[in-house]
Amino acid sequence: MLDTSLTGVALYSPLRDADGNLVDFRIDWLNPAAQRILGQPARPAVTYLHHYPHTRETGVFAFHRDAFESGEPARMAVNYQGDGLDNYFHLAARRVGPGLLVSFTDTAEQPRTPVEEALRESQAAERAVRAEAEEQRAQLRRVFDQAPVAIALLEGTTYRITLANPAVCEIWARPQPLLLGRPLLEALPELRGQGVDALLDGVLHSGQPYVGTELPVALVRHGRREIIYFNFVYQPQRDAQGQTTGVLVVASDVTEVVTARHQVEAQERRTAELNEELAAANEEIQANNEALTRSQLALHLLNQDLEARVAERTLALQQEVAQRGQAQQQAERSEARFRRLAETTPLIVWEADAAGHTTYLSPNWEQFTSATNGQGLGWQEYMHPEDQAPFLEAWLSAVRTGQVFQAEMRLRVAATGEYRWHLDRAVPLRDATGQVQQWVGAAIDVHELKRLQQSLLESEQYFRAMADHVPAMIWVTDAQGQCTYLNAQWYAFTGQTPAQALGEGWLHAVHPDDALQAGQAFQDAHARQGPFRVLYRLRRHDGQYRWAIDAGQPRLTGAGEYVGIVGTVIEVHEQQLAVQAMRRLTYKLRTARDEAQGLNVDLQTVNEQLLRTNVDLDNFIYSASHDLKAPISNIEGLLYLLQEELPLDISQREYVGATLGLMRESVERFKRTIDHLTDVSKLQKEHAPATTAVDLATVVEEVRQDLAPLIQATGARVRVEVTGFPPVLFPEKNLRSVVYNLLSNALKYHSPNRTPHIDVQAHVRTTYTVLEVHDNGLGLEAAHVPKLFTMFQRFHDHVEGSGVGLYMVKKMVENAGGRVEVHSYAGAGTTFFVHLPHAALPPA
Repeated sequence: MLDTSLTGVALYSPLRDADGNLVDFRIDWLNPAAQRILGQPARPAVTYLHHYPHTRETGVFAFHRDAFESGEPARMAVNYQGDGLDNYFHLAARRVGPGLLVSFTDTAEQPRTPVEEALRESQAAERAVRAEAEEQRAQLRRVFDQAPVAIALLEGTTYRITLANPAVCEIWARPQPLLLGRPLLEALPELRGQGVDALLDGVLHSGQPYVGTELPVALVRHGRREIIYFNFVYQPQRDAQGQTTGVLVVASDVTEVVTARHQVEAQERRTAELNEELAAANEEIQANNEALTRSQLALHLLNQDLEARVAERTLALQQEVAQRGQAQQQAERSEARFRRLAETTPLIVWEADAAGHTTYLSPNWEQFTSATNGQGLGWQEYMHPEDQAPFLEAWLSAVRTGQVFQAEMRLRVAATGEYRWHLDRAVPLRDATGQVQQWVGAAIDVHELKRLQQSLLESEQYFRAMADHVPAMIWVTDAQGQCTYLNAQWYAFTGQTPAQALGEGWLHAVHPDDALQAGQAFQDAHARQGPFRVLYRLRRHDGQYRWAIDAGQPRLTGAGEYVGIVGTVIEVHEQQLAVQAMRRLTYKLRTARDEAQGLNVDLQTVNEQLLRTNVDLDNFIYSASHDLKAPISNIEGLLYLLQEELPLDISQREYVGATLGLMRESVERFKRTIDHLTDVSKLQKEHAPATTAVDLATVVEEVRQDLAPLIQATGARVRVEVTGFPPVLFPEKNLRSVVYNLLSNALKYHSPNRTPHIDVQAHVRTTYTVLEVHDNGLGLEAAHVPKLFTMFQRFHDHVEGSGVGLYMVKKMVENAGGRVEVHSYAGAGTTFFVHLPHAALPPA
């Protein structure tokens, strides 16, 4: 009978570990139908799990284990796709002596329903399209990841970041996990108010690309705010109907180039300012020179007048000595005339005897110093204390040698108390034998002249100090084009000495390939008496050639006479290299942009295929759930009718009652599956649900109250700490569903070996409130964690469920702009981290 049966029959023996736990089965025997269905010999050489490891995930192994351990008959229907099998199976198992007897049938040779055929075809088509799409996506992502430019894809009106290659992550200074799936202004809140969203809105609404150059953007990078400059292209992205759905961003960071250019421009502006300051200094120096020339001329005329008067007085005295008796009257007249001159001249006129003692001071002495005396050497007390000793020493030296006396001193002005500079000059009067008989002198106020001289000296010192400390090399030429001055910066940079550099020697520090052009431009500027500017390589003191800009402006006197050029040399080596690199980068960017446009066409085709597949899948799920509701309702009605129509003695039989119960349970599971498929279909279409500001603490408390009976039944201890946090931006019913799923799972999957402990807490991160749900339940194997959010995945079969709850949790959170993370350890527990977007930024 077993050899001819169309039903597969298998006999298994349990295999246990050292602790006595049932961990596998030995396949003792398979009848011909089972051999055909499973593709195995009558007695396979290895164990059950070796051949069918997928049974762990699908719950089939647990079904066999539980049937053996309980000793009760068990039935199961499963759609098994794995381990080389792809079919619907009906299984019945029961413990027989030391082994487990299992009978099973499949639907491989039975006609499939149109719904099943459509589902399988859709699944196959979806797998093929997904495989092709994934390969194309992977290839495209590799291209994007290796692209030398920043690339990002922004979707929807919130510009949700769906693609961010390493280059854009580096520019934005944020890791990829913190960018993907988040709106642009949420991931980079500092962009608000900088006009970026306005540019993106323009592209999204007009459907026209936008090309920007050197756009300044303030970004928070590495803990501080920086200004970054971009060259970029905003390319609109369209769906199958031609509607603009997002923006592709291709950008390059040109901050170094722009900053370098700004530095050069700033240095050029500073050069122009220095040139203006130098020109003003030249004009002041020229004005001082002119004033000094006038003062020197006045002093020269004064000396001539004084010498003439002294000569006249000397002549009169000589005549008086030679003709004492005859010229007495004439000498008296000469003396009177000298006195009149001394009293009317603006000078301080004085006379001294041969020993150097003053015998006469003109009235100007008293008017200037308010001193009624000054005879002898008493005039010293009216001098500046610092001038008394050197002046007296010079005067006595002149008296000893009989040489013409001249010295400077400061006399105190009685009216103001200030000291004013005077030039004092005296000549000796000699007798016929050449002996000095008398001294005649005069002091002239040269205070303004000294001030002009000091101003001239200070201007020259200021110019040289300024020129030696500015961060540039400064040079000056004469009207013939010969370099007459170079500041300290030139000598420090080039290592030249003044003897090597002045004249035309500076050209020896210019690169031989640039020297001819630089020298010609320099001479041309002098020939036309105009501005000068040239770019060349200048040899540094260590022998390296560095790019530099040499620029100058003509120097003119107040009368407009050309007297040469003054200029500066500024090193721009890094900036010049940056400009050259920018040119190369611009060429690469154009090439990459052309390639990206080609790839964009391929990406649009893939997206269109995926969109059509998703639409077909959604339509199928909706149709399948709708079409299956009526038949399953009919089956449910027939079951209740059958139960009512069966005689009582038959319906109460063990086998009949158990079978009816299993059928009712199957119908209930089928109805729940249909409901879940409907929910999944709705969720798939809900990409941007209406969100509101929701208080997390209120939602958690409502869910805790709903689960109070289950909490009490399990004896769980639930600790909640979620008060005092900012509102989250989330659909309220979806948030309630998320919290309900996580808390109910923590209760249902508790460990039977310990009291359930569940901690619900939250903490604030940038733009998110993170909800944590931690339990000490069964936990998961590490290999199962990546599949936790997959639809219809269940890893613990002792609890009723459909395997779509966590799938829907993840979808609802991601649709609202958040994300879910999980940490789980087998036998220790599980923690879920749910990142919920803020309704508003939290206070600092």
